[in-house]
Amino acid sequence: MSLDAYAKRQQATESPRETEYRLFARVTAAMIEARDKGLKGGALMESLDWNRRLWSTLALDCSQPENQLPEQTRAQIISLSIYVSKTVSKVMRGEAHIDDLISLNRIIMEGLAHQQGGQASAPPAAPSDSSPLPEGGVTVA
Repeated sequence: MSLDAYAKRQQATESPRETEYRLFARVTAAMIEARDKGLKGGALMESLDWNRRLWSTLALDCSQPENQLPEQTRAQIISLSIYVSKTVSKVMRGEAHIDDLISLNRIIMEGLAHQQGGQASAPPAAPSDSSPLPEGGVTVA
């Protein structure tokens, strides 16, 4: 079986939460790699933009009336998307650190993994990183 066929089969059998987790894991791993390599400018922006596009897509989905998430959850995701967009700009200007974005994504991944806990297949492990997740989680107003 070719690699592409395997990937398509994997995606077809994943739950939406597993797909979201996998995407967050890939984006977060790209940001960790960019940080660890000390990338700057356009090279750094590639991973940051991928993260911004992920969050923008989530916000757009949450703004749709047919989205079945609770209204408060949808509002929180939209708020986080705005935070991510602003923070990406600050990171590029040297006013914030990429670890803020990495930590946020890891918290979201932890929540997605927790939601998957009751199902037969657990999502893959979160990208390893030297910085621990903040204790107590995140509260979004």
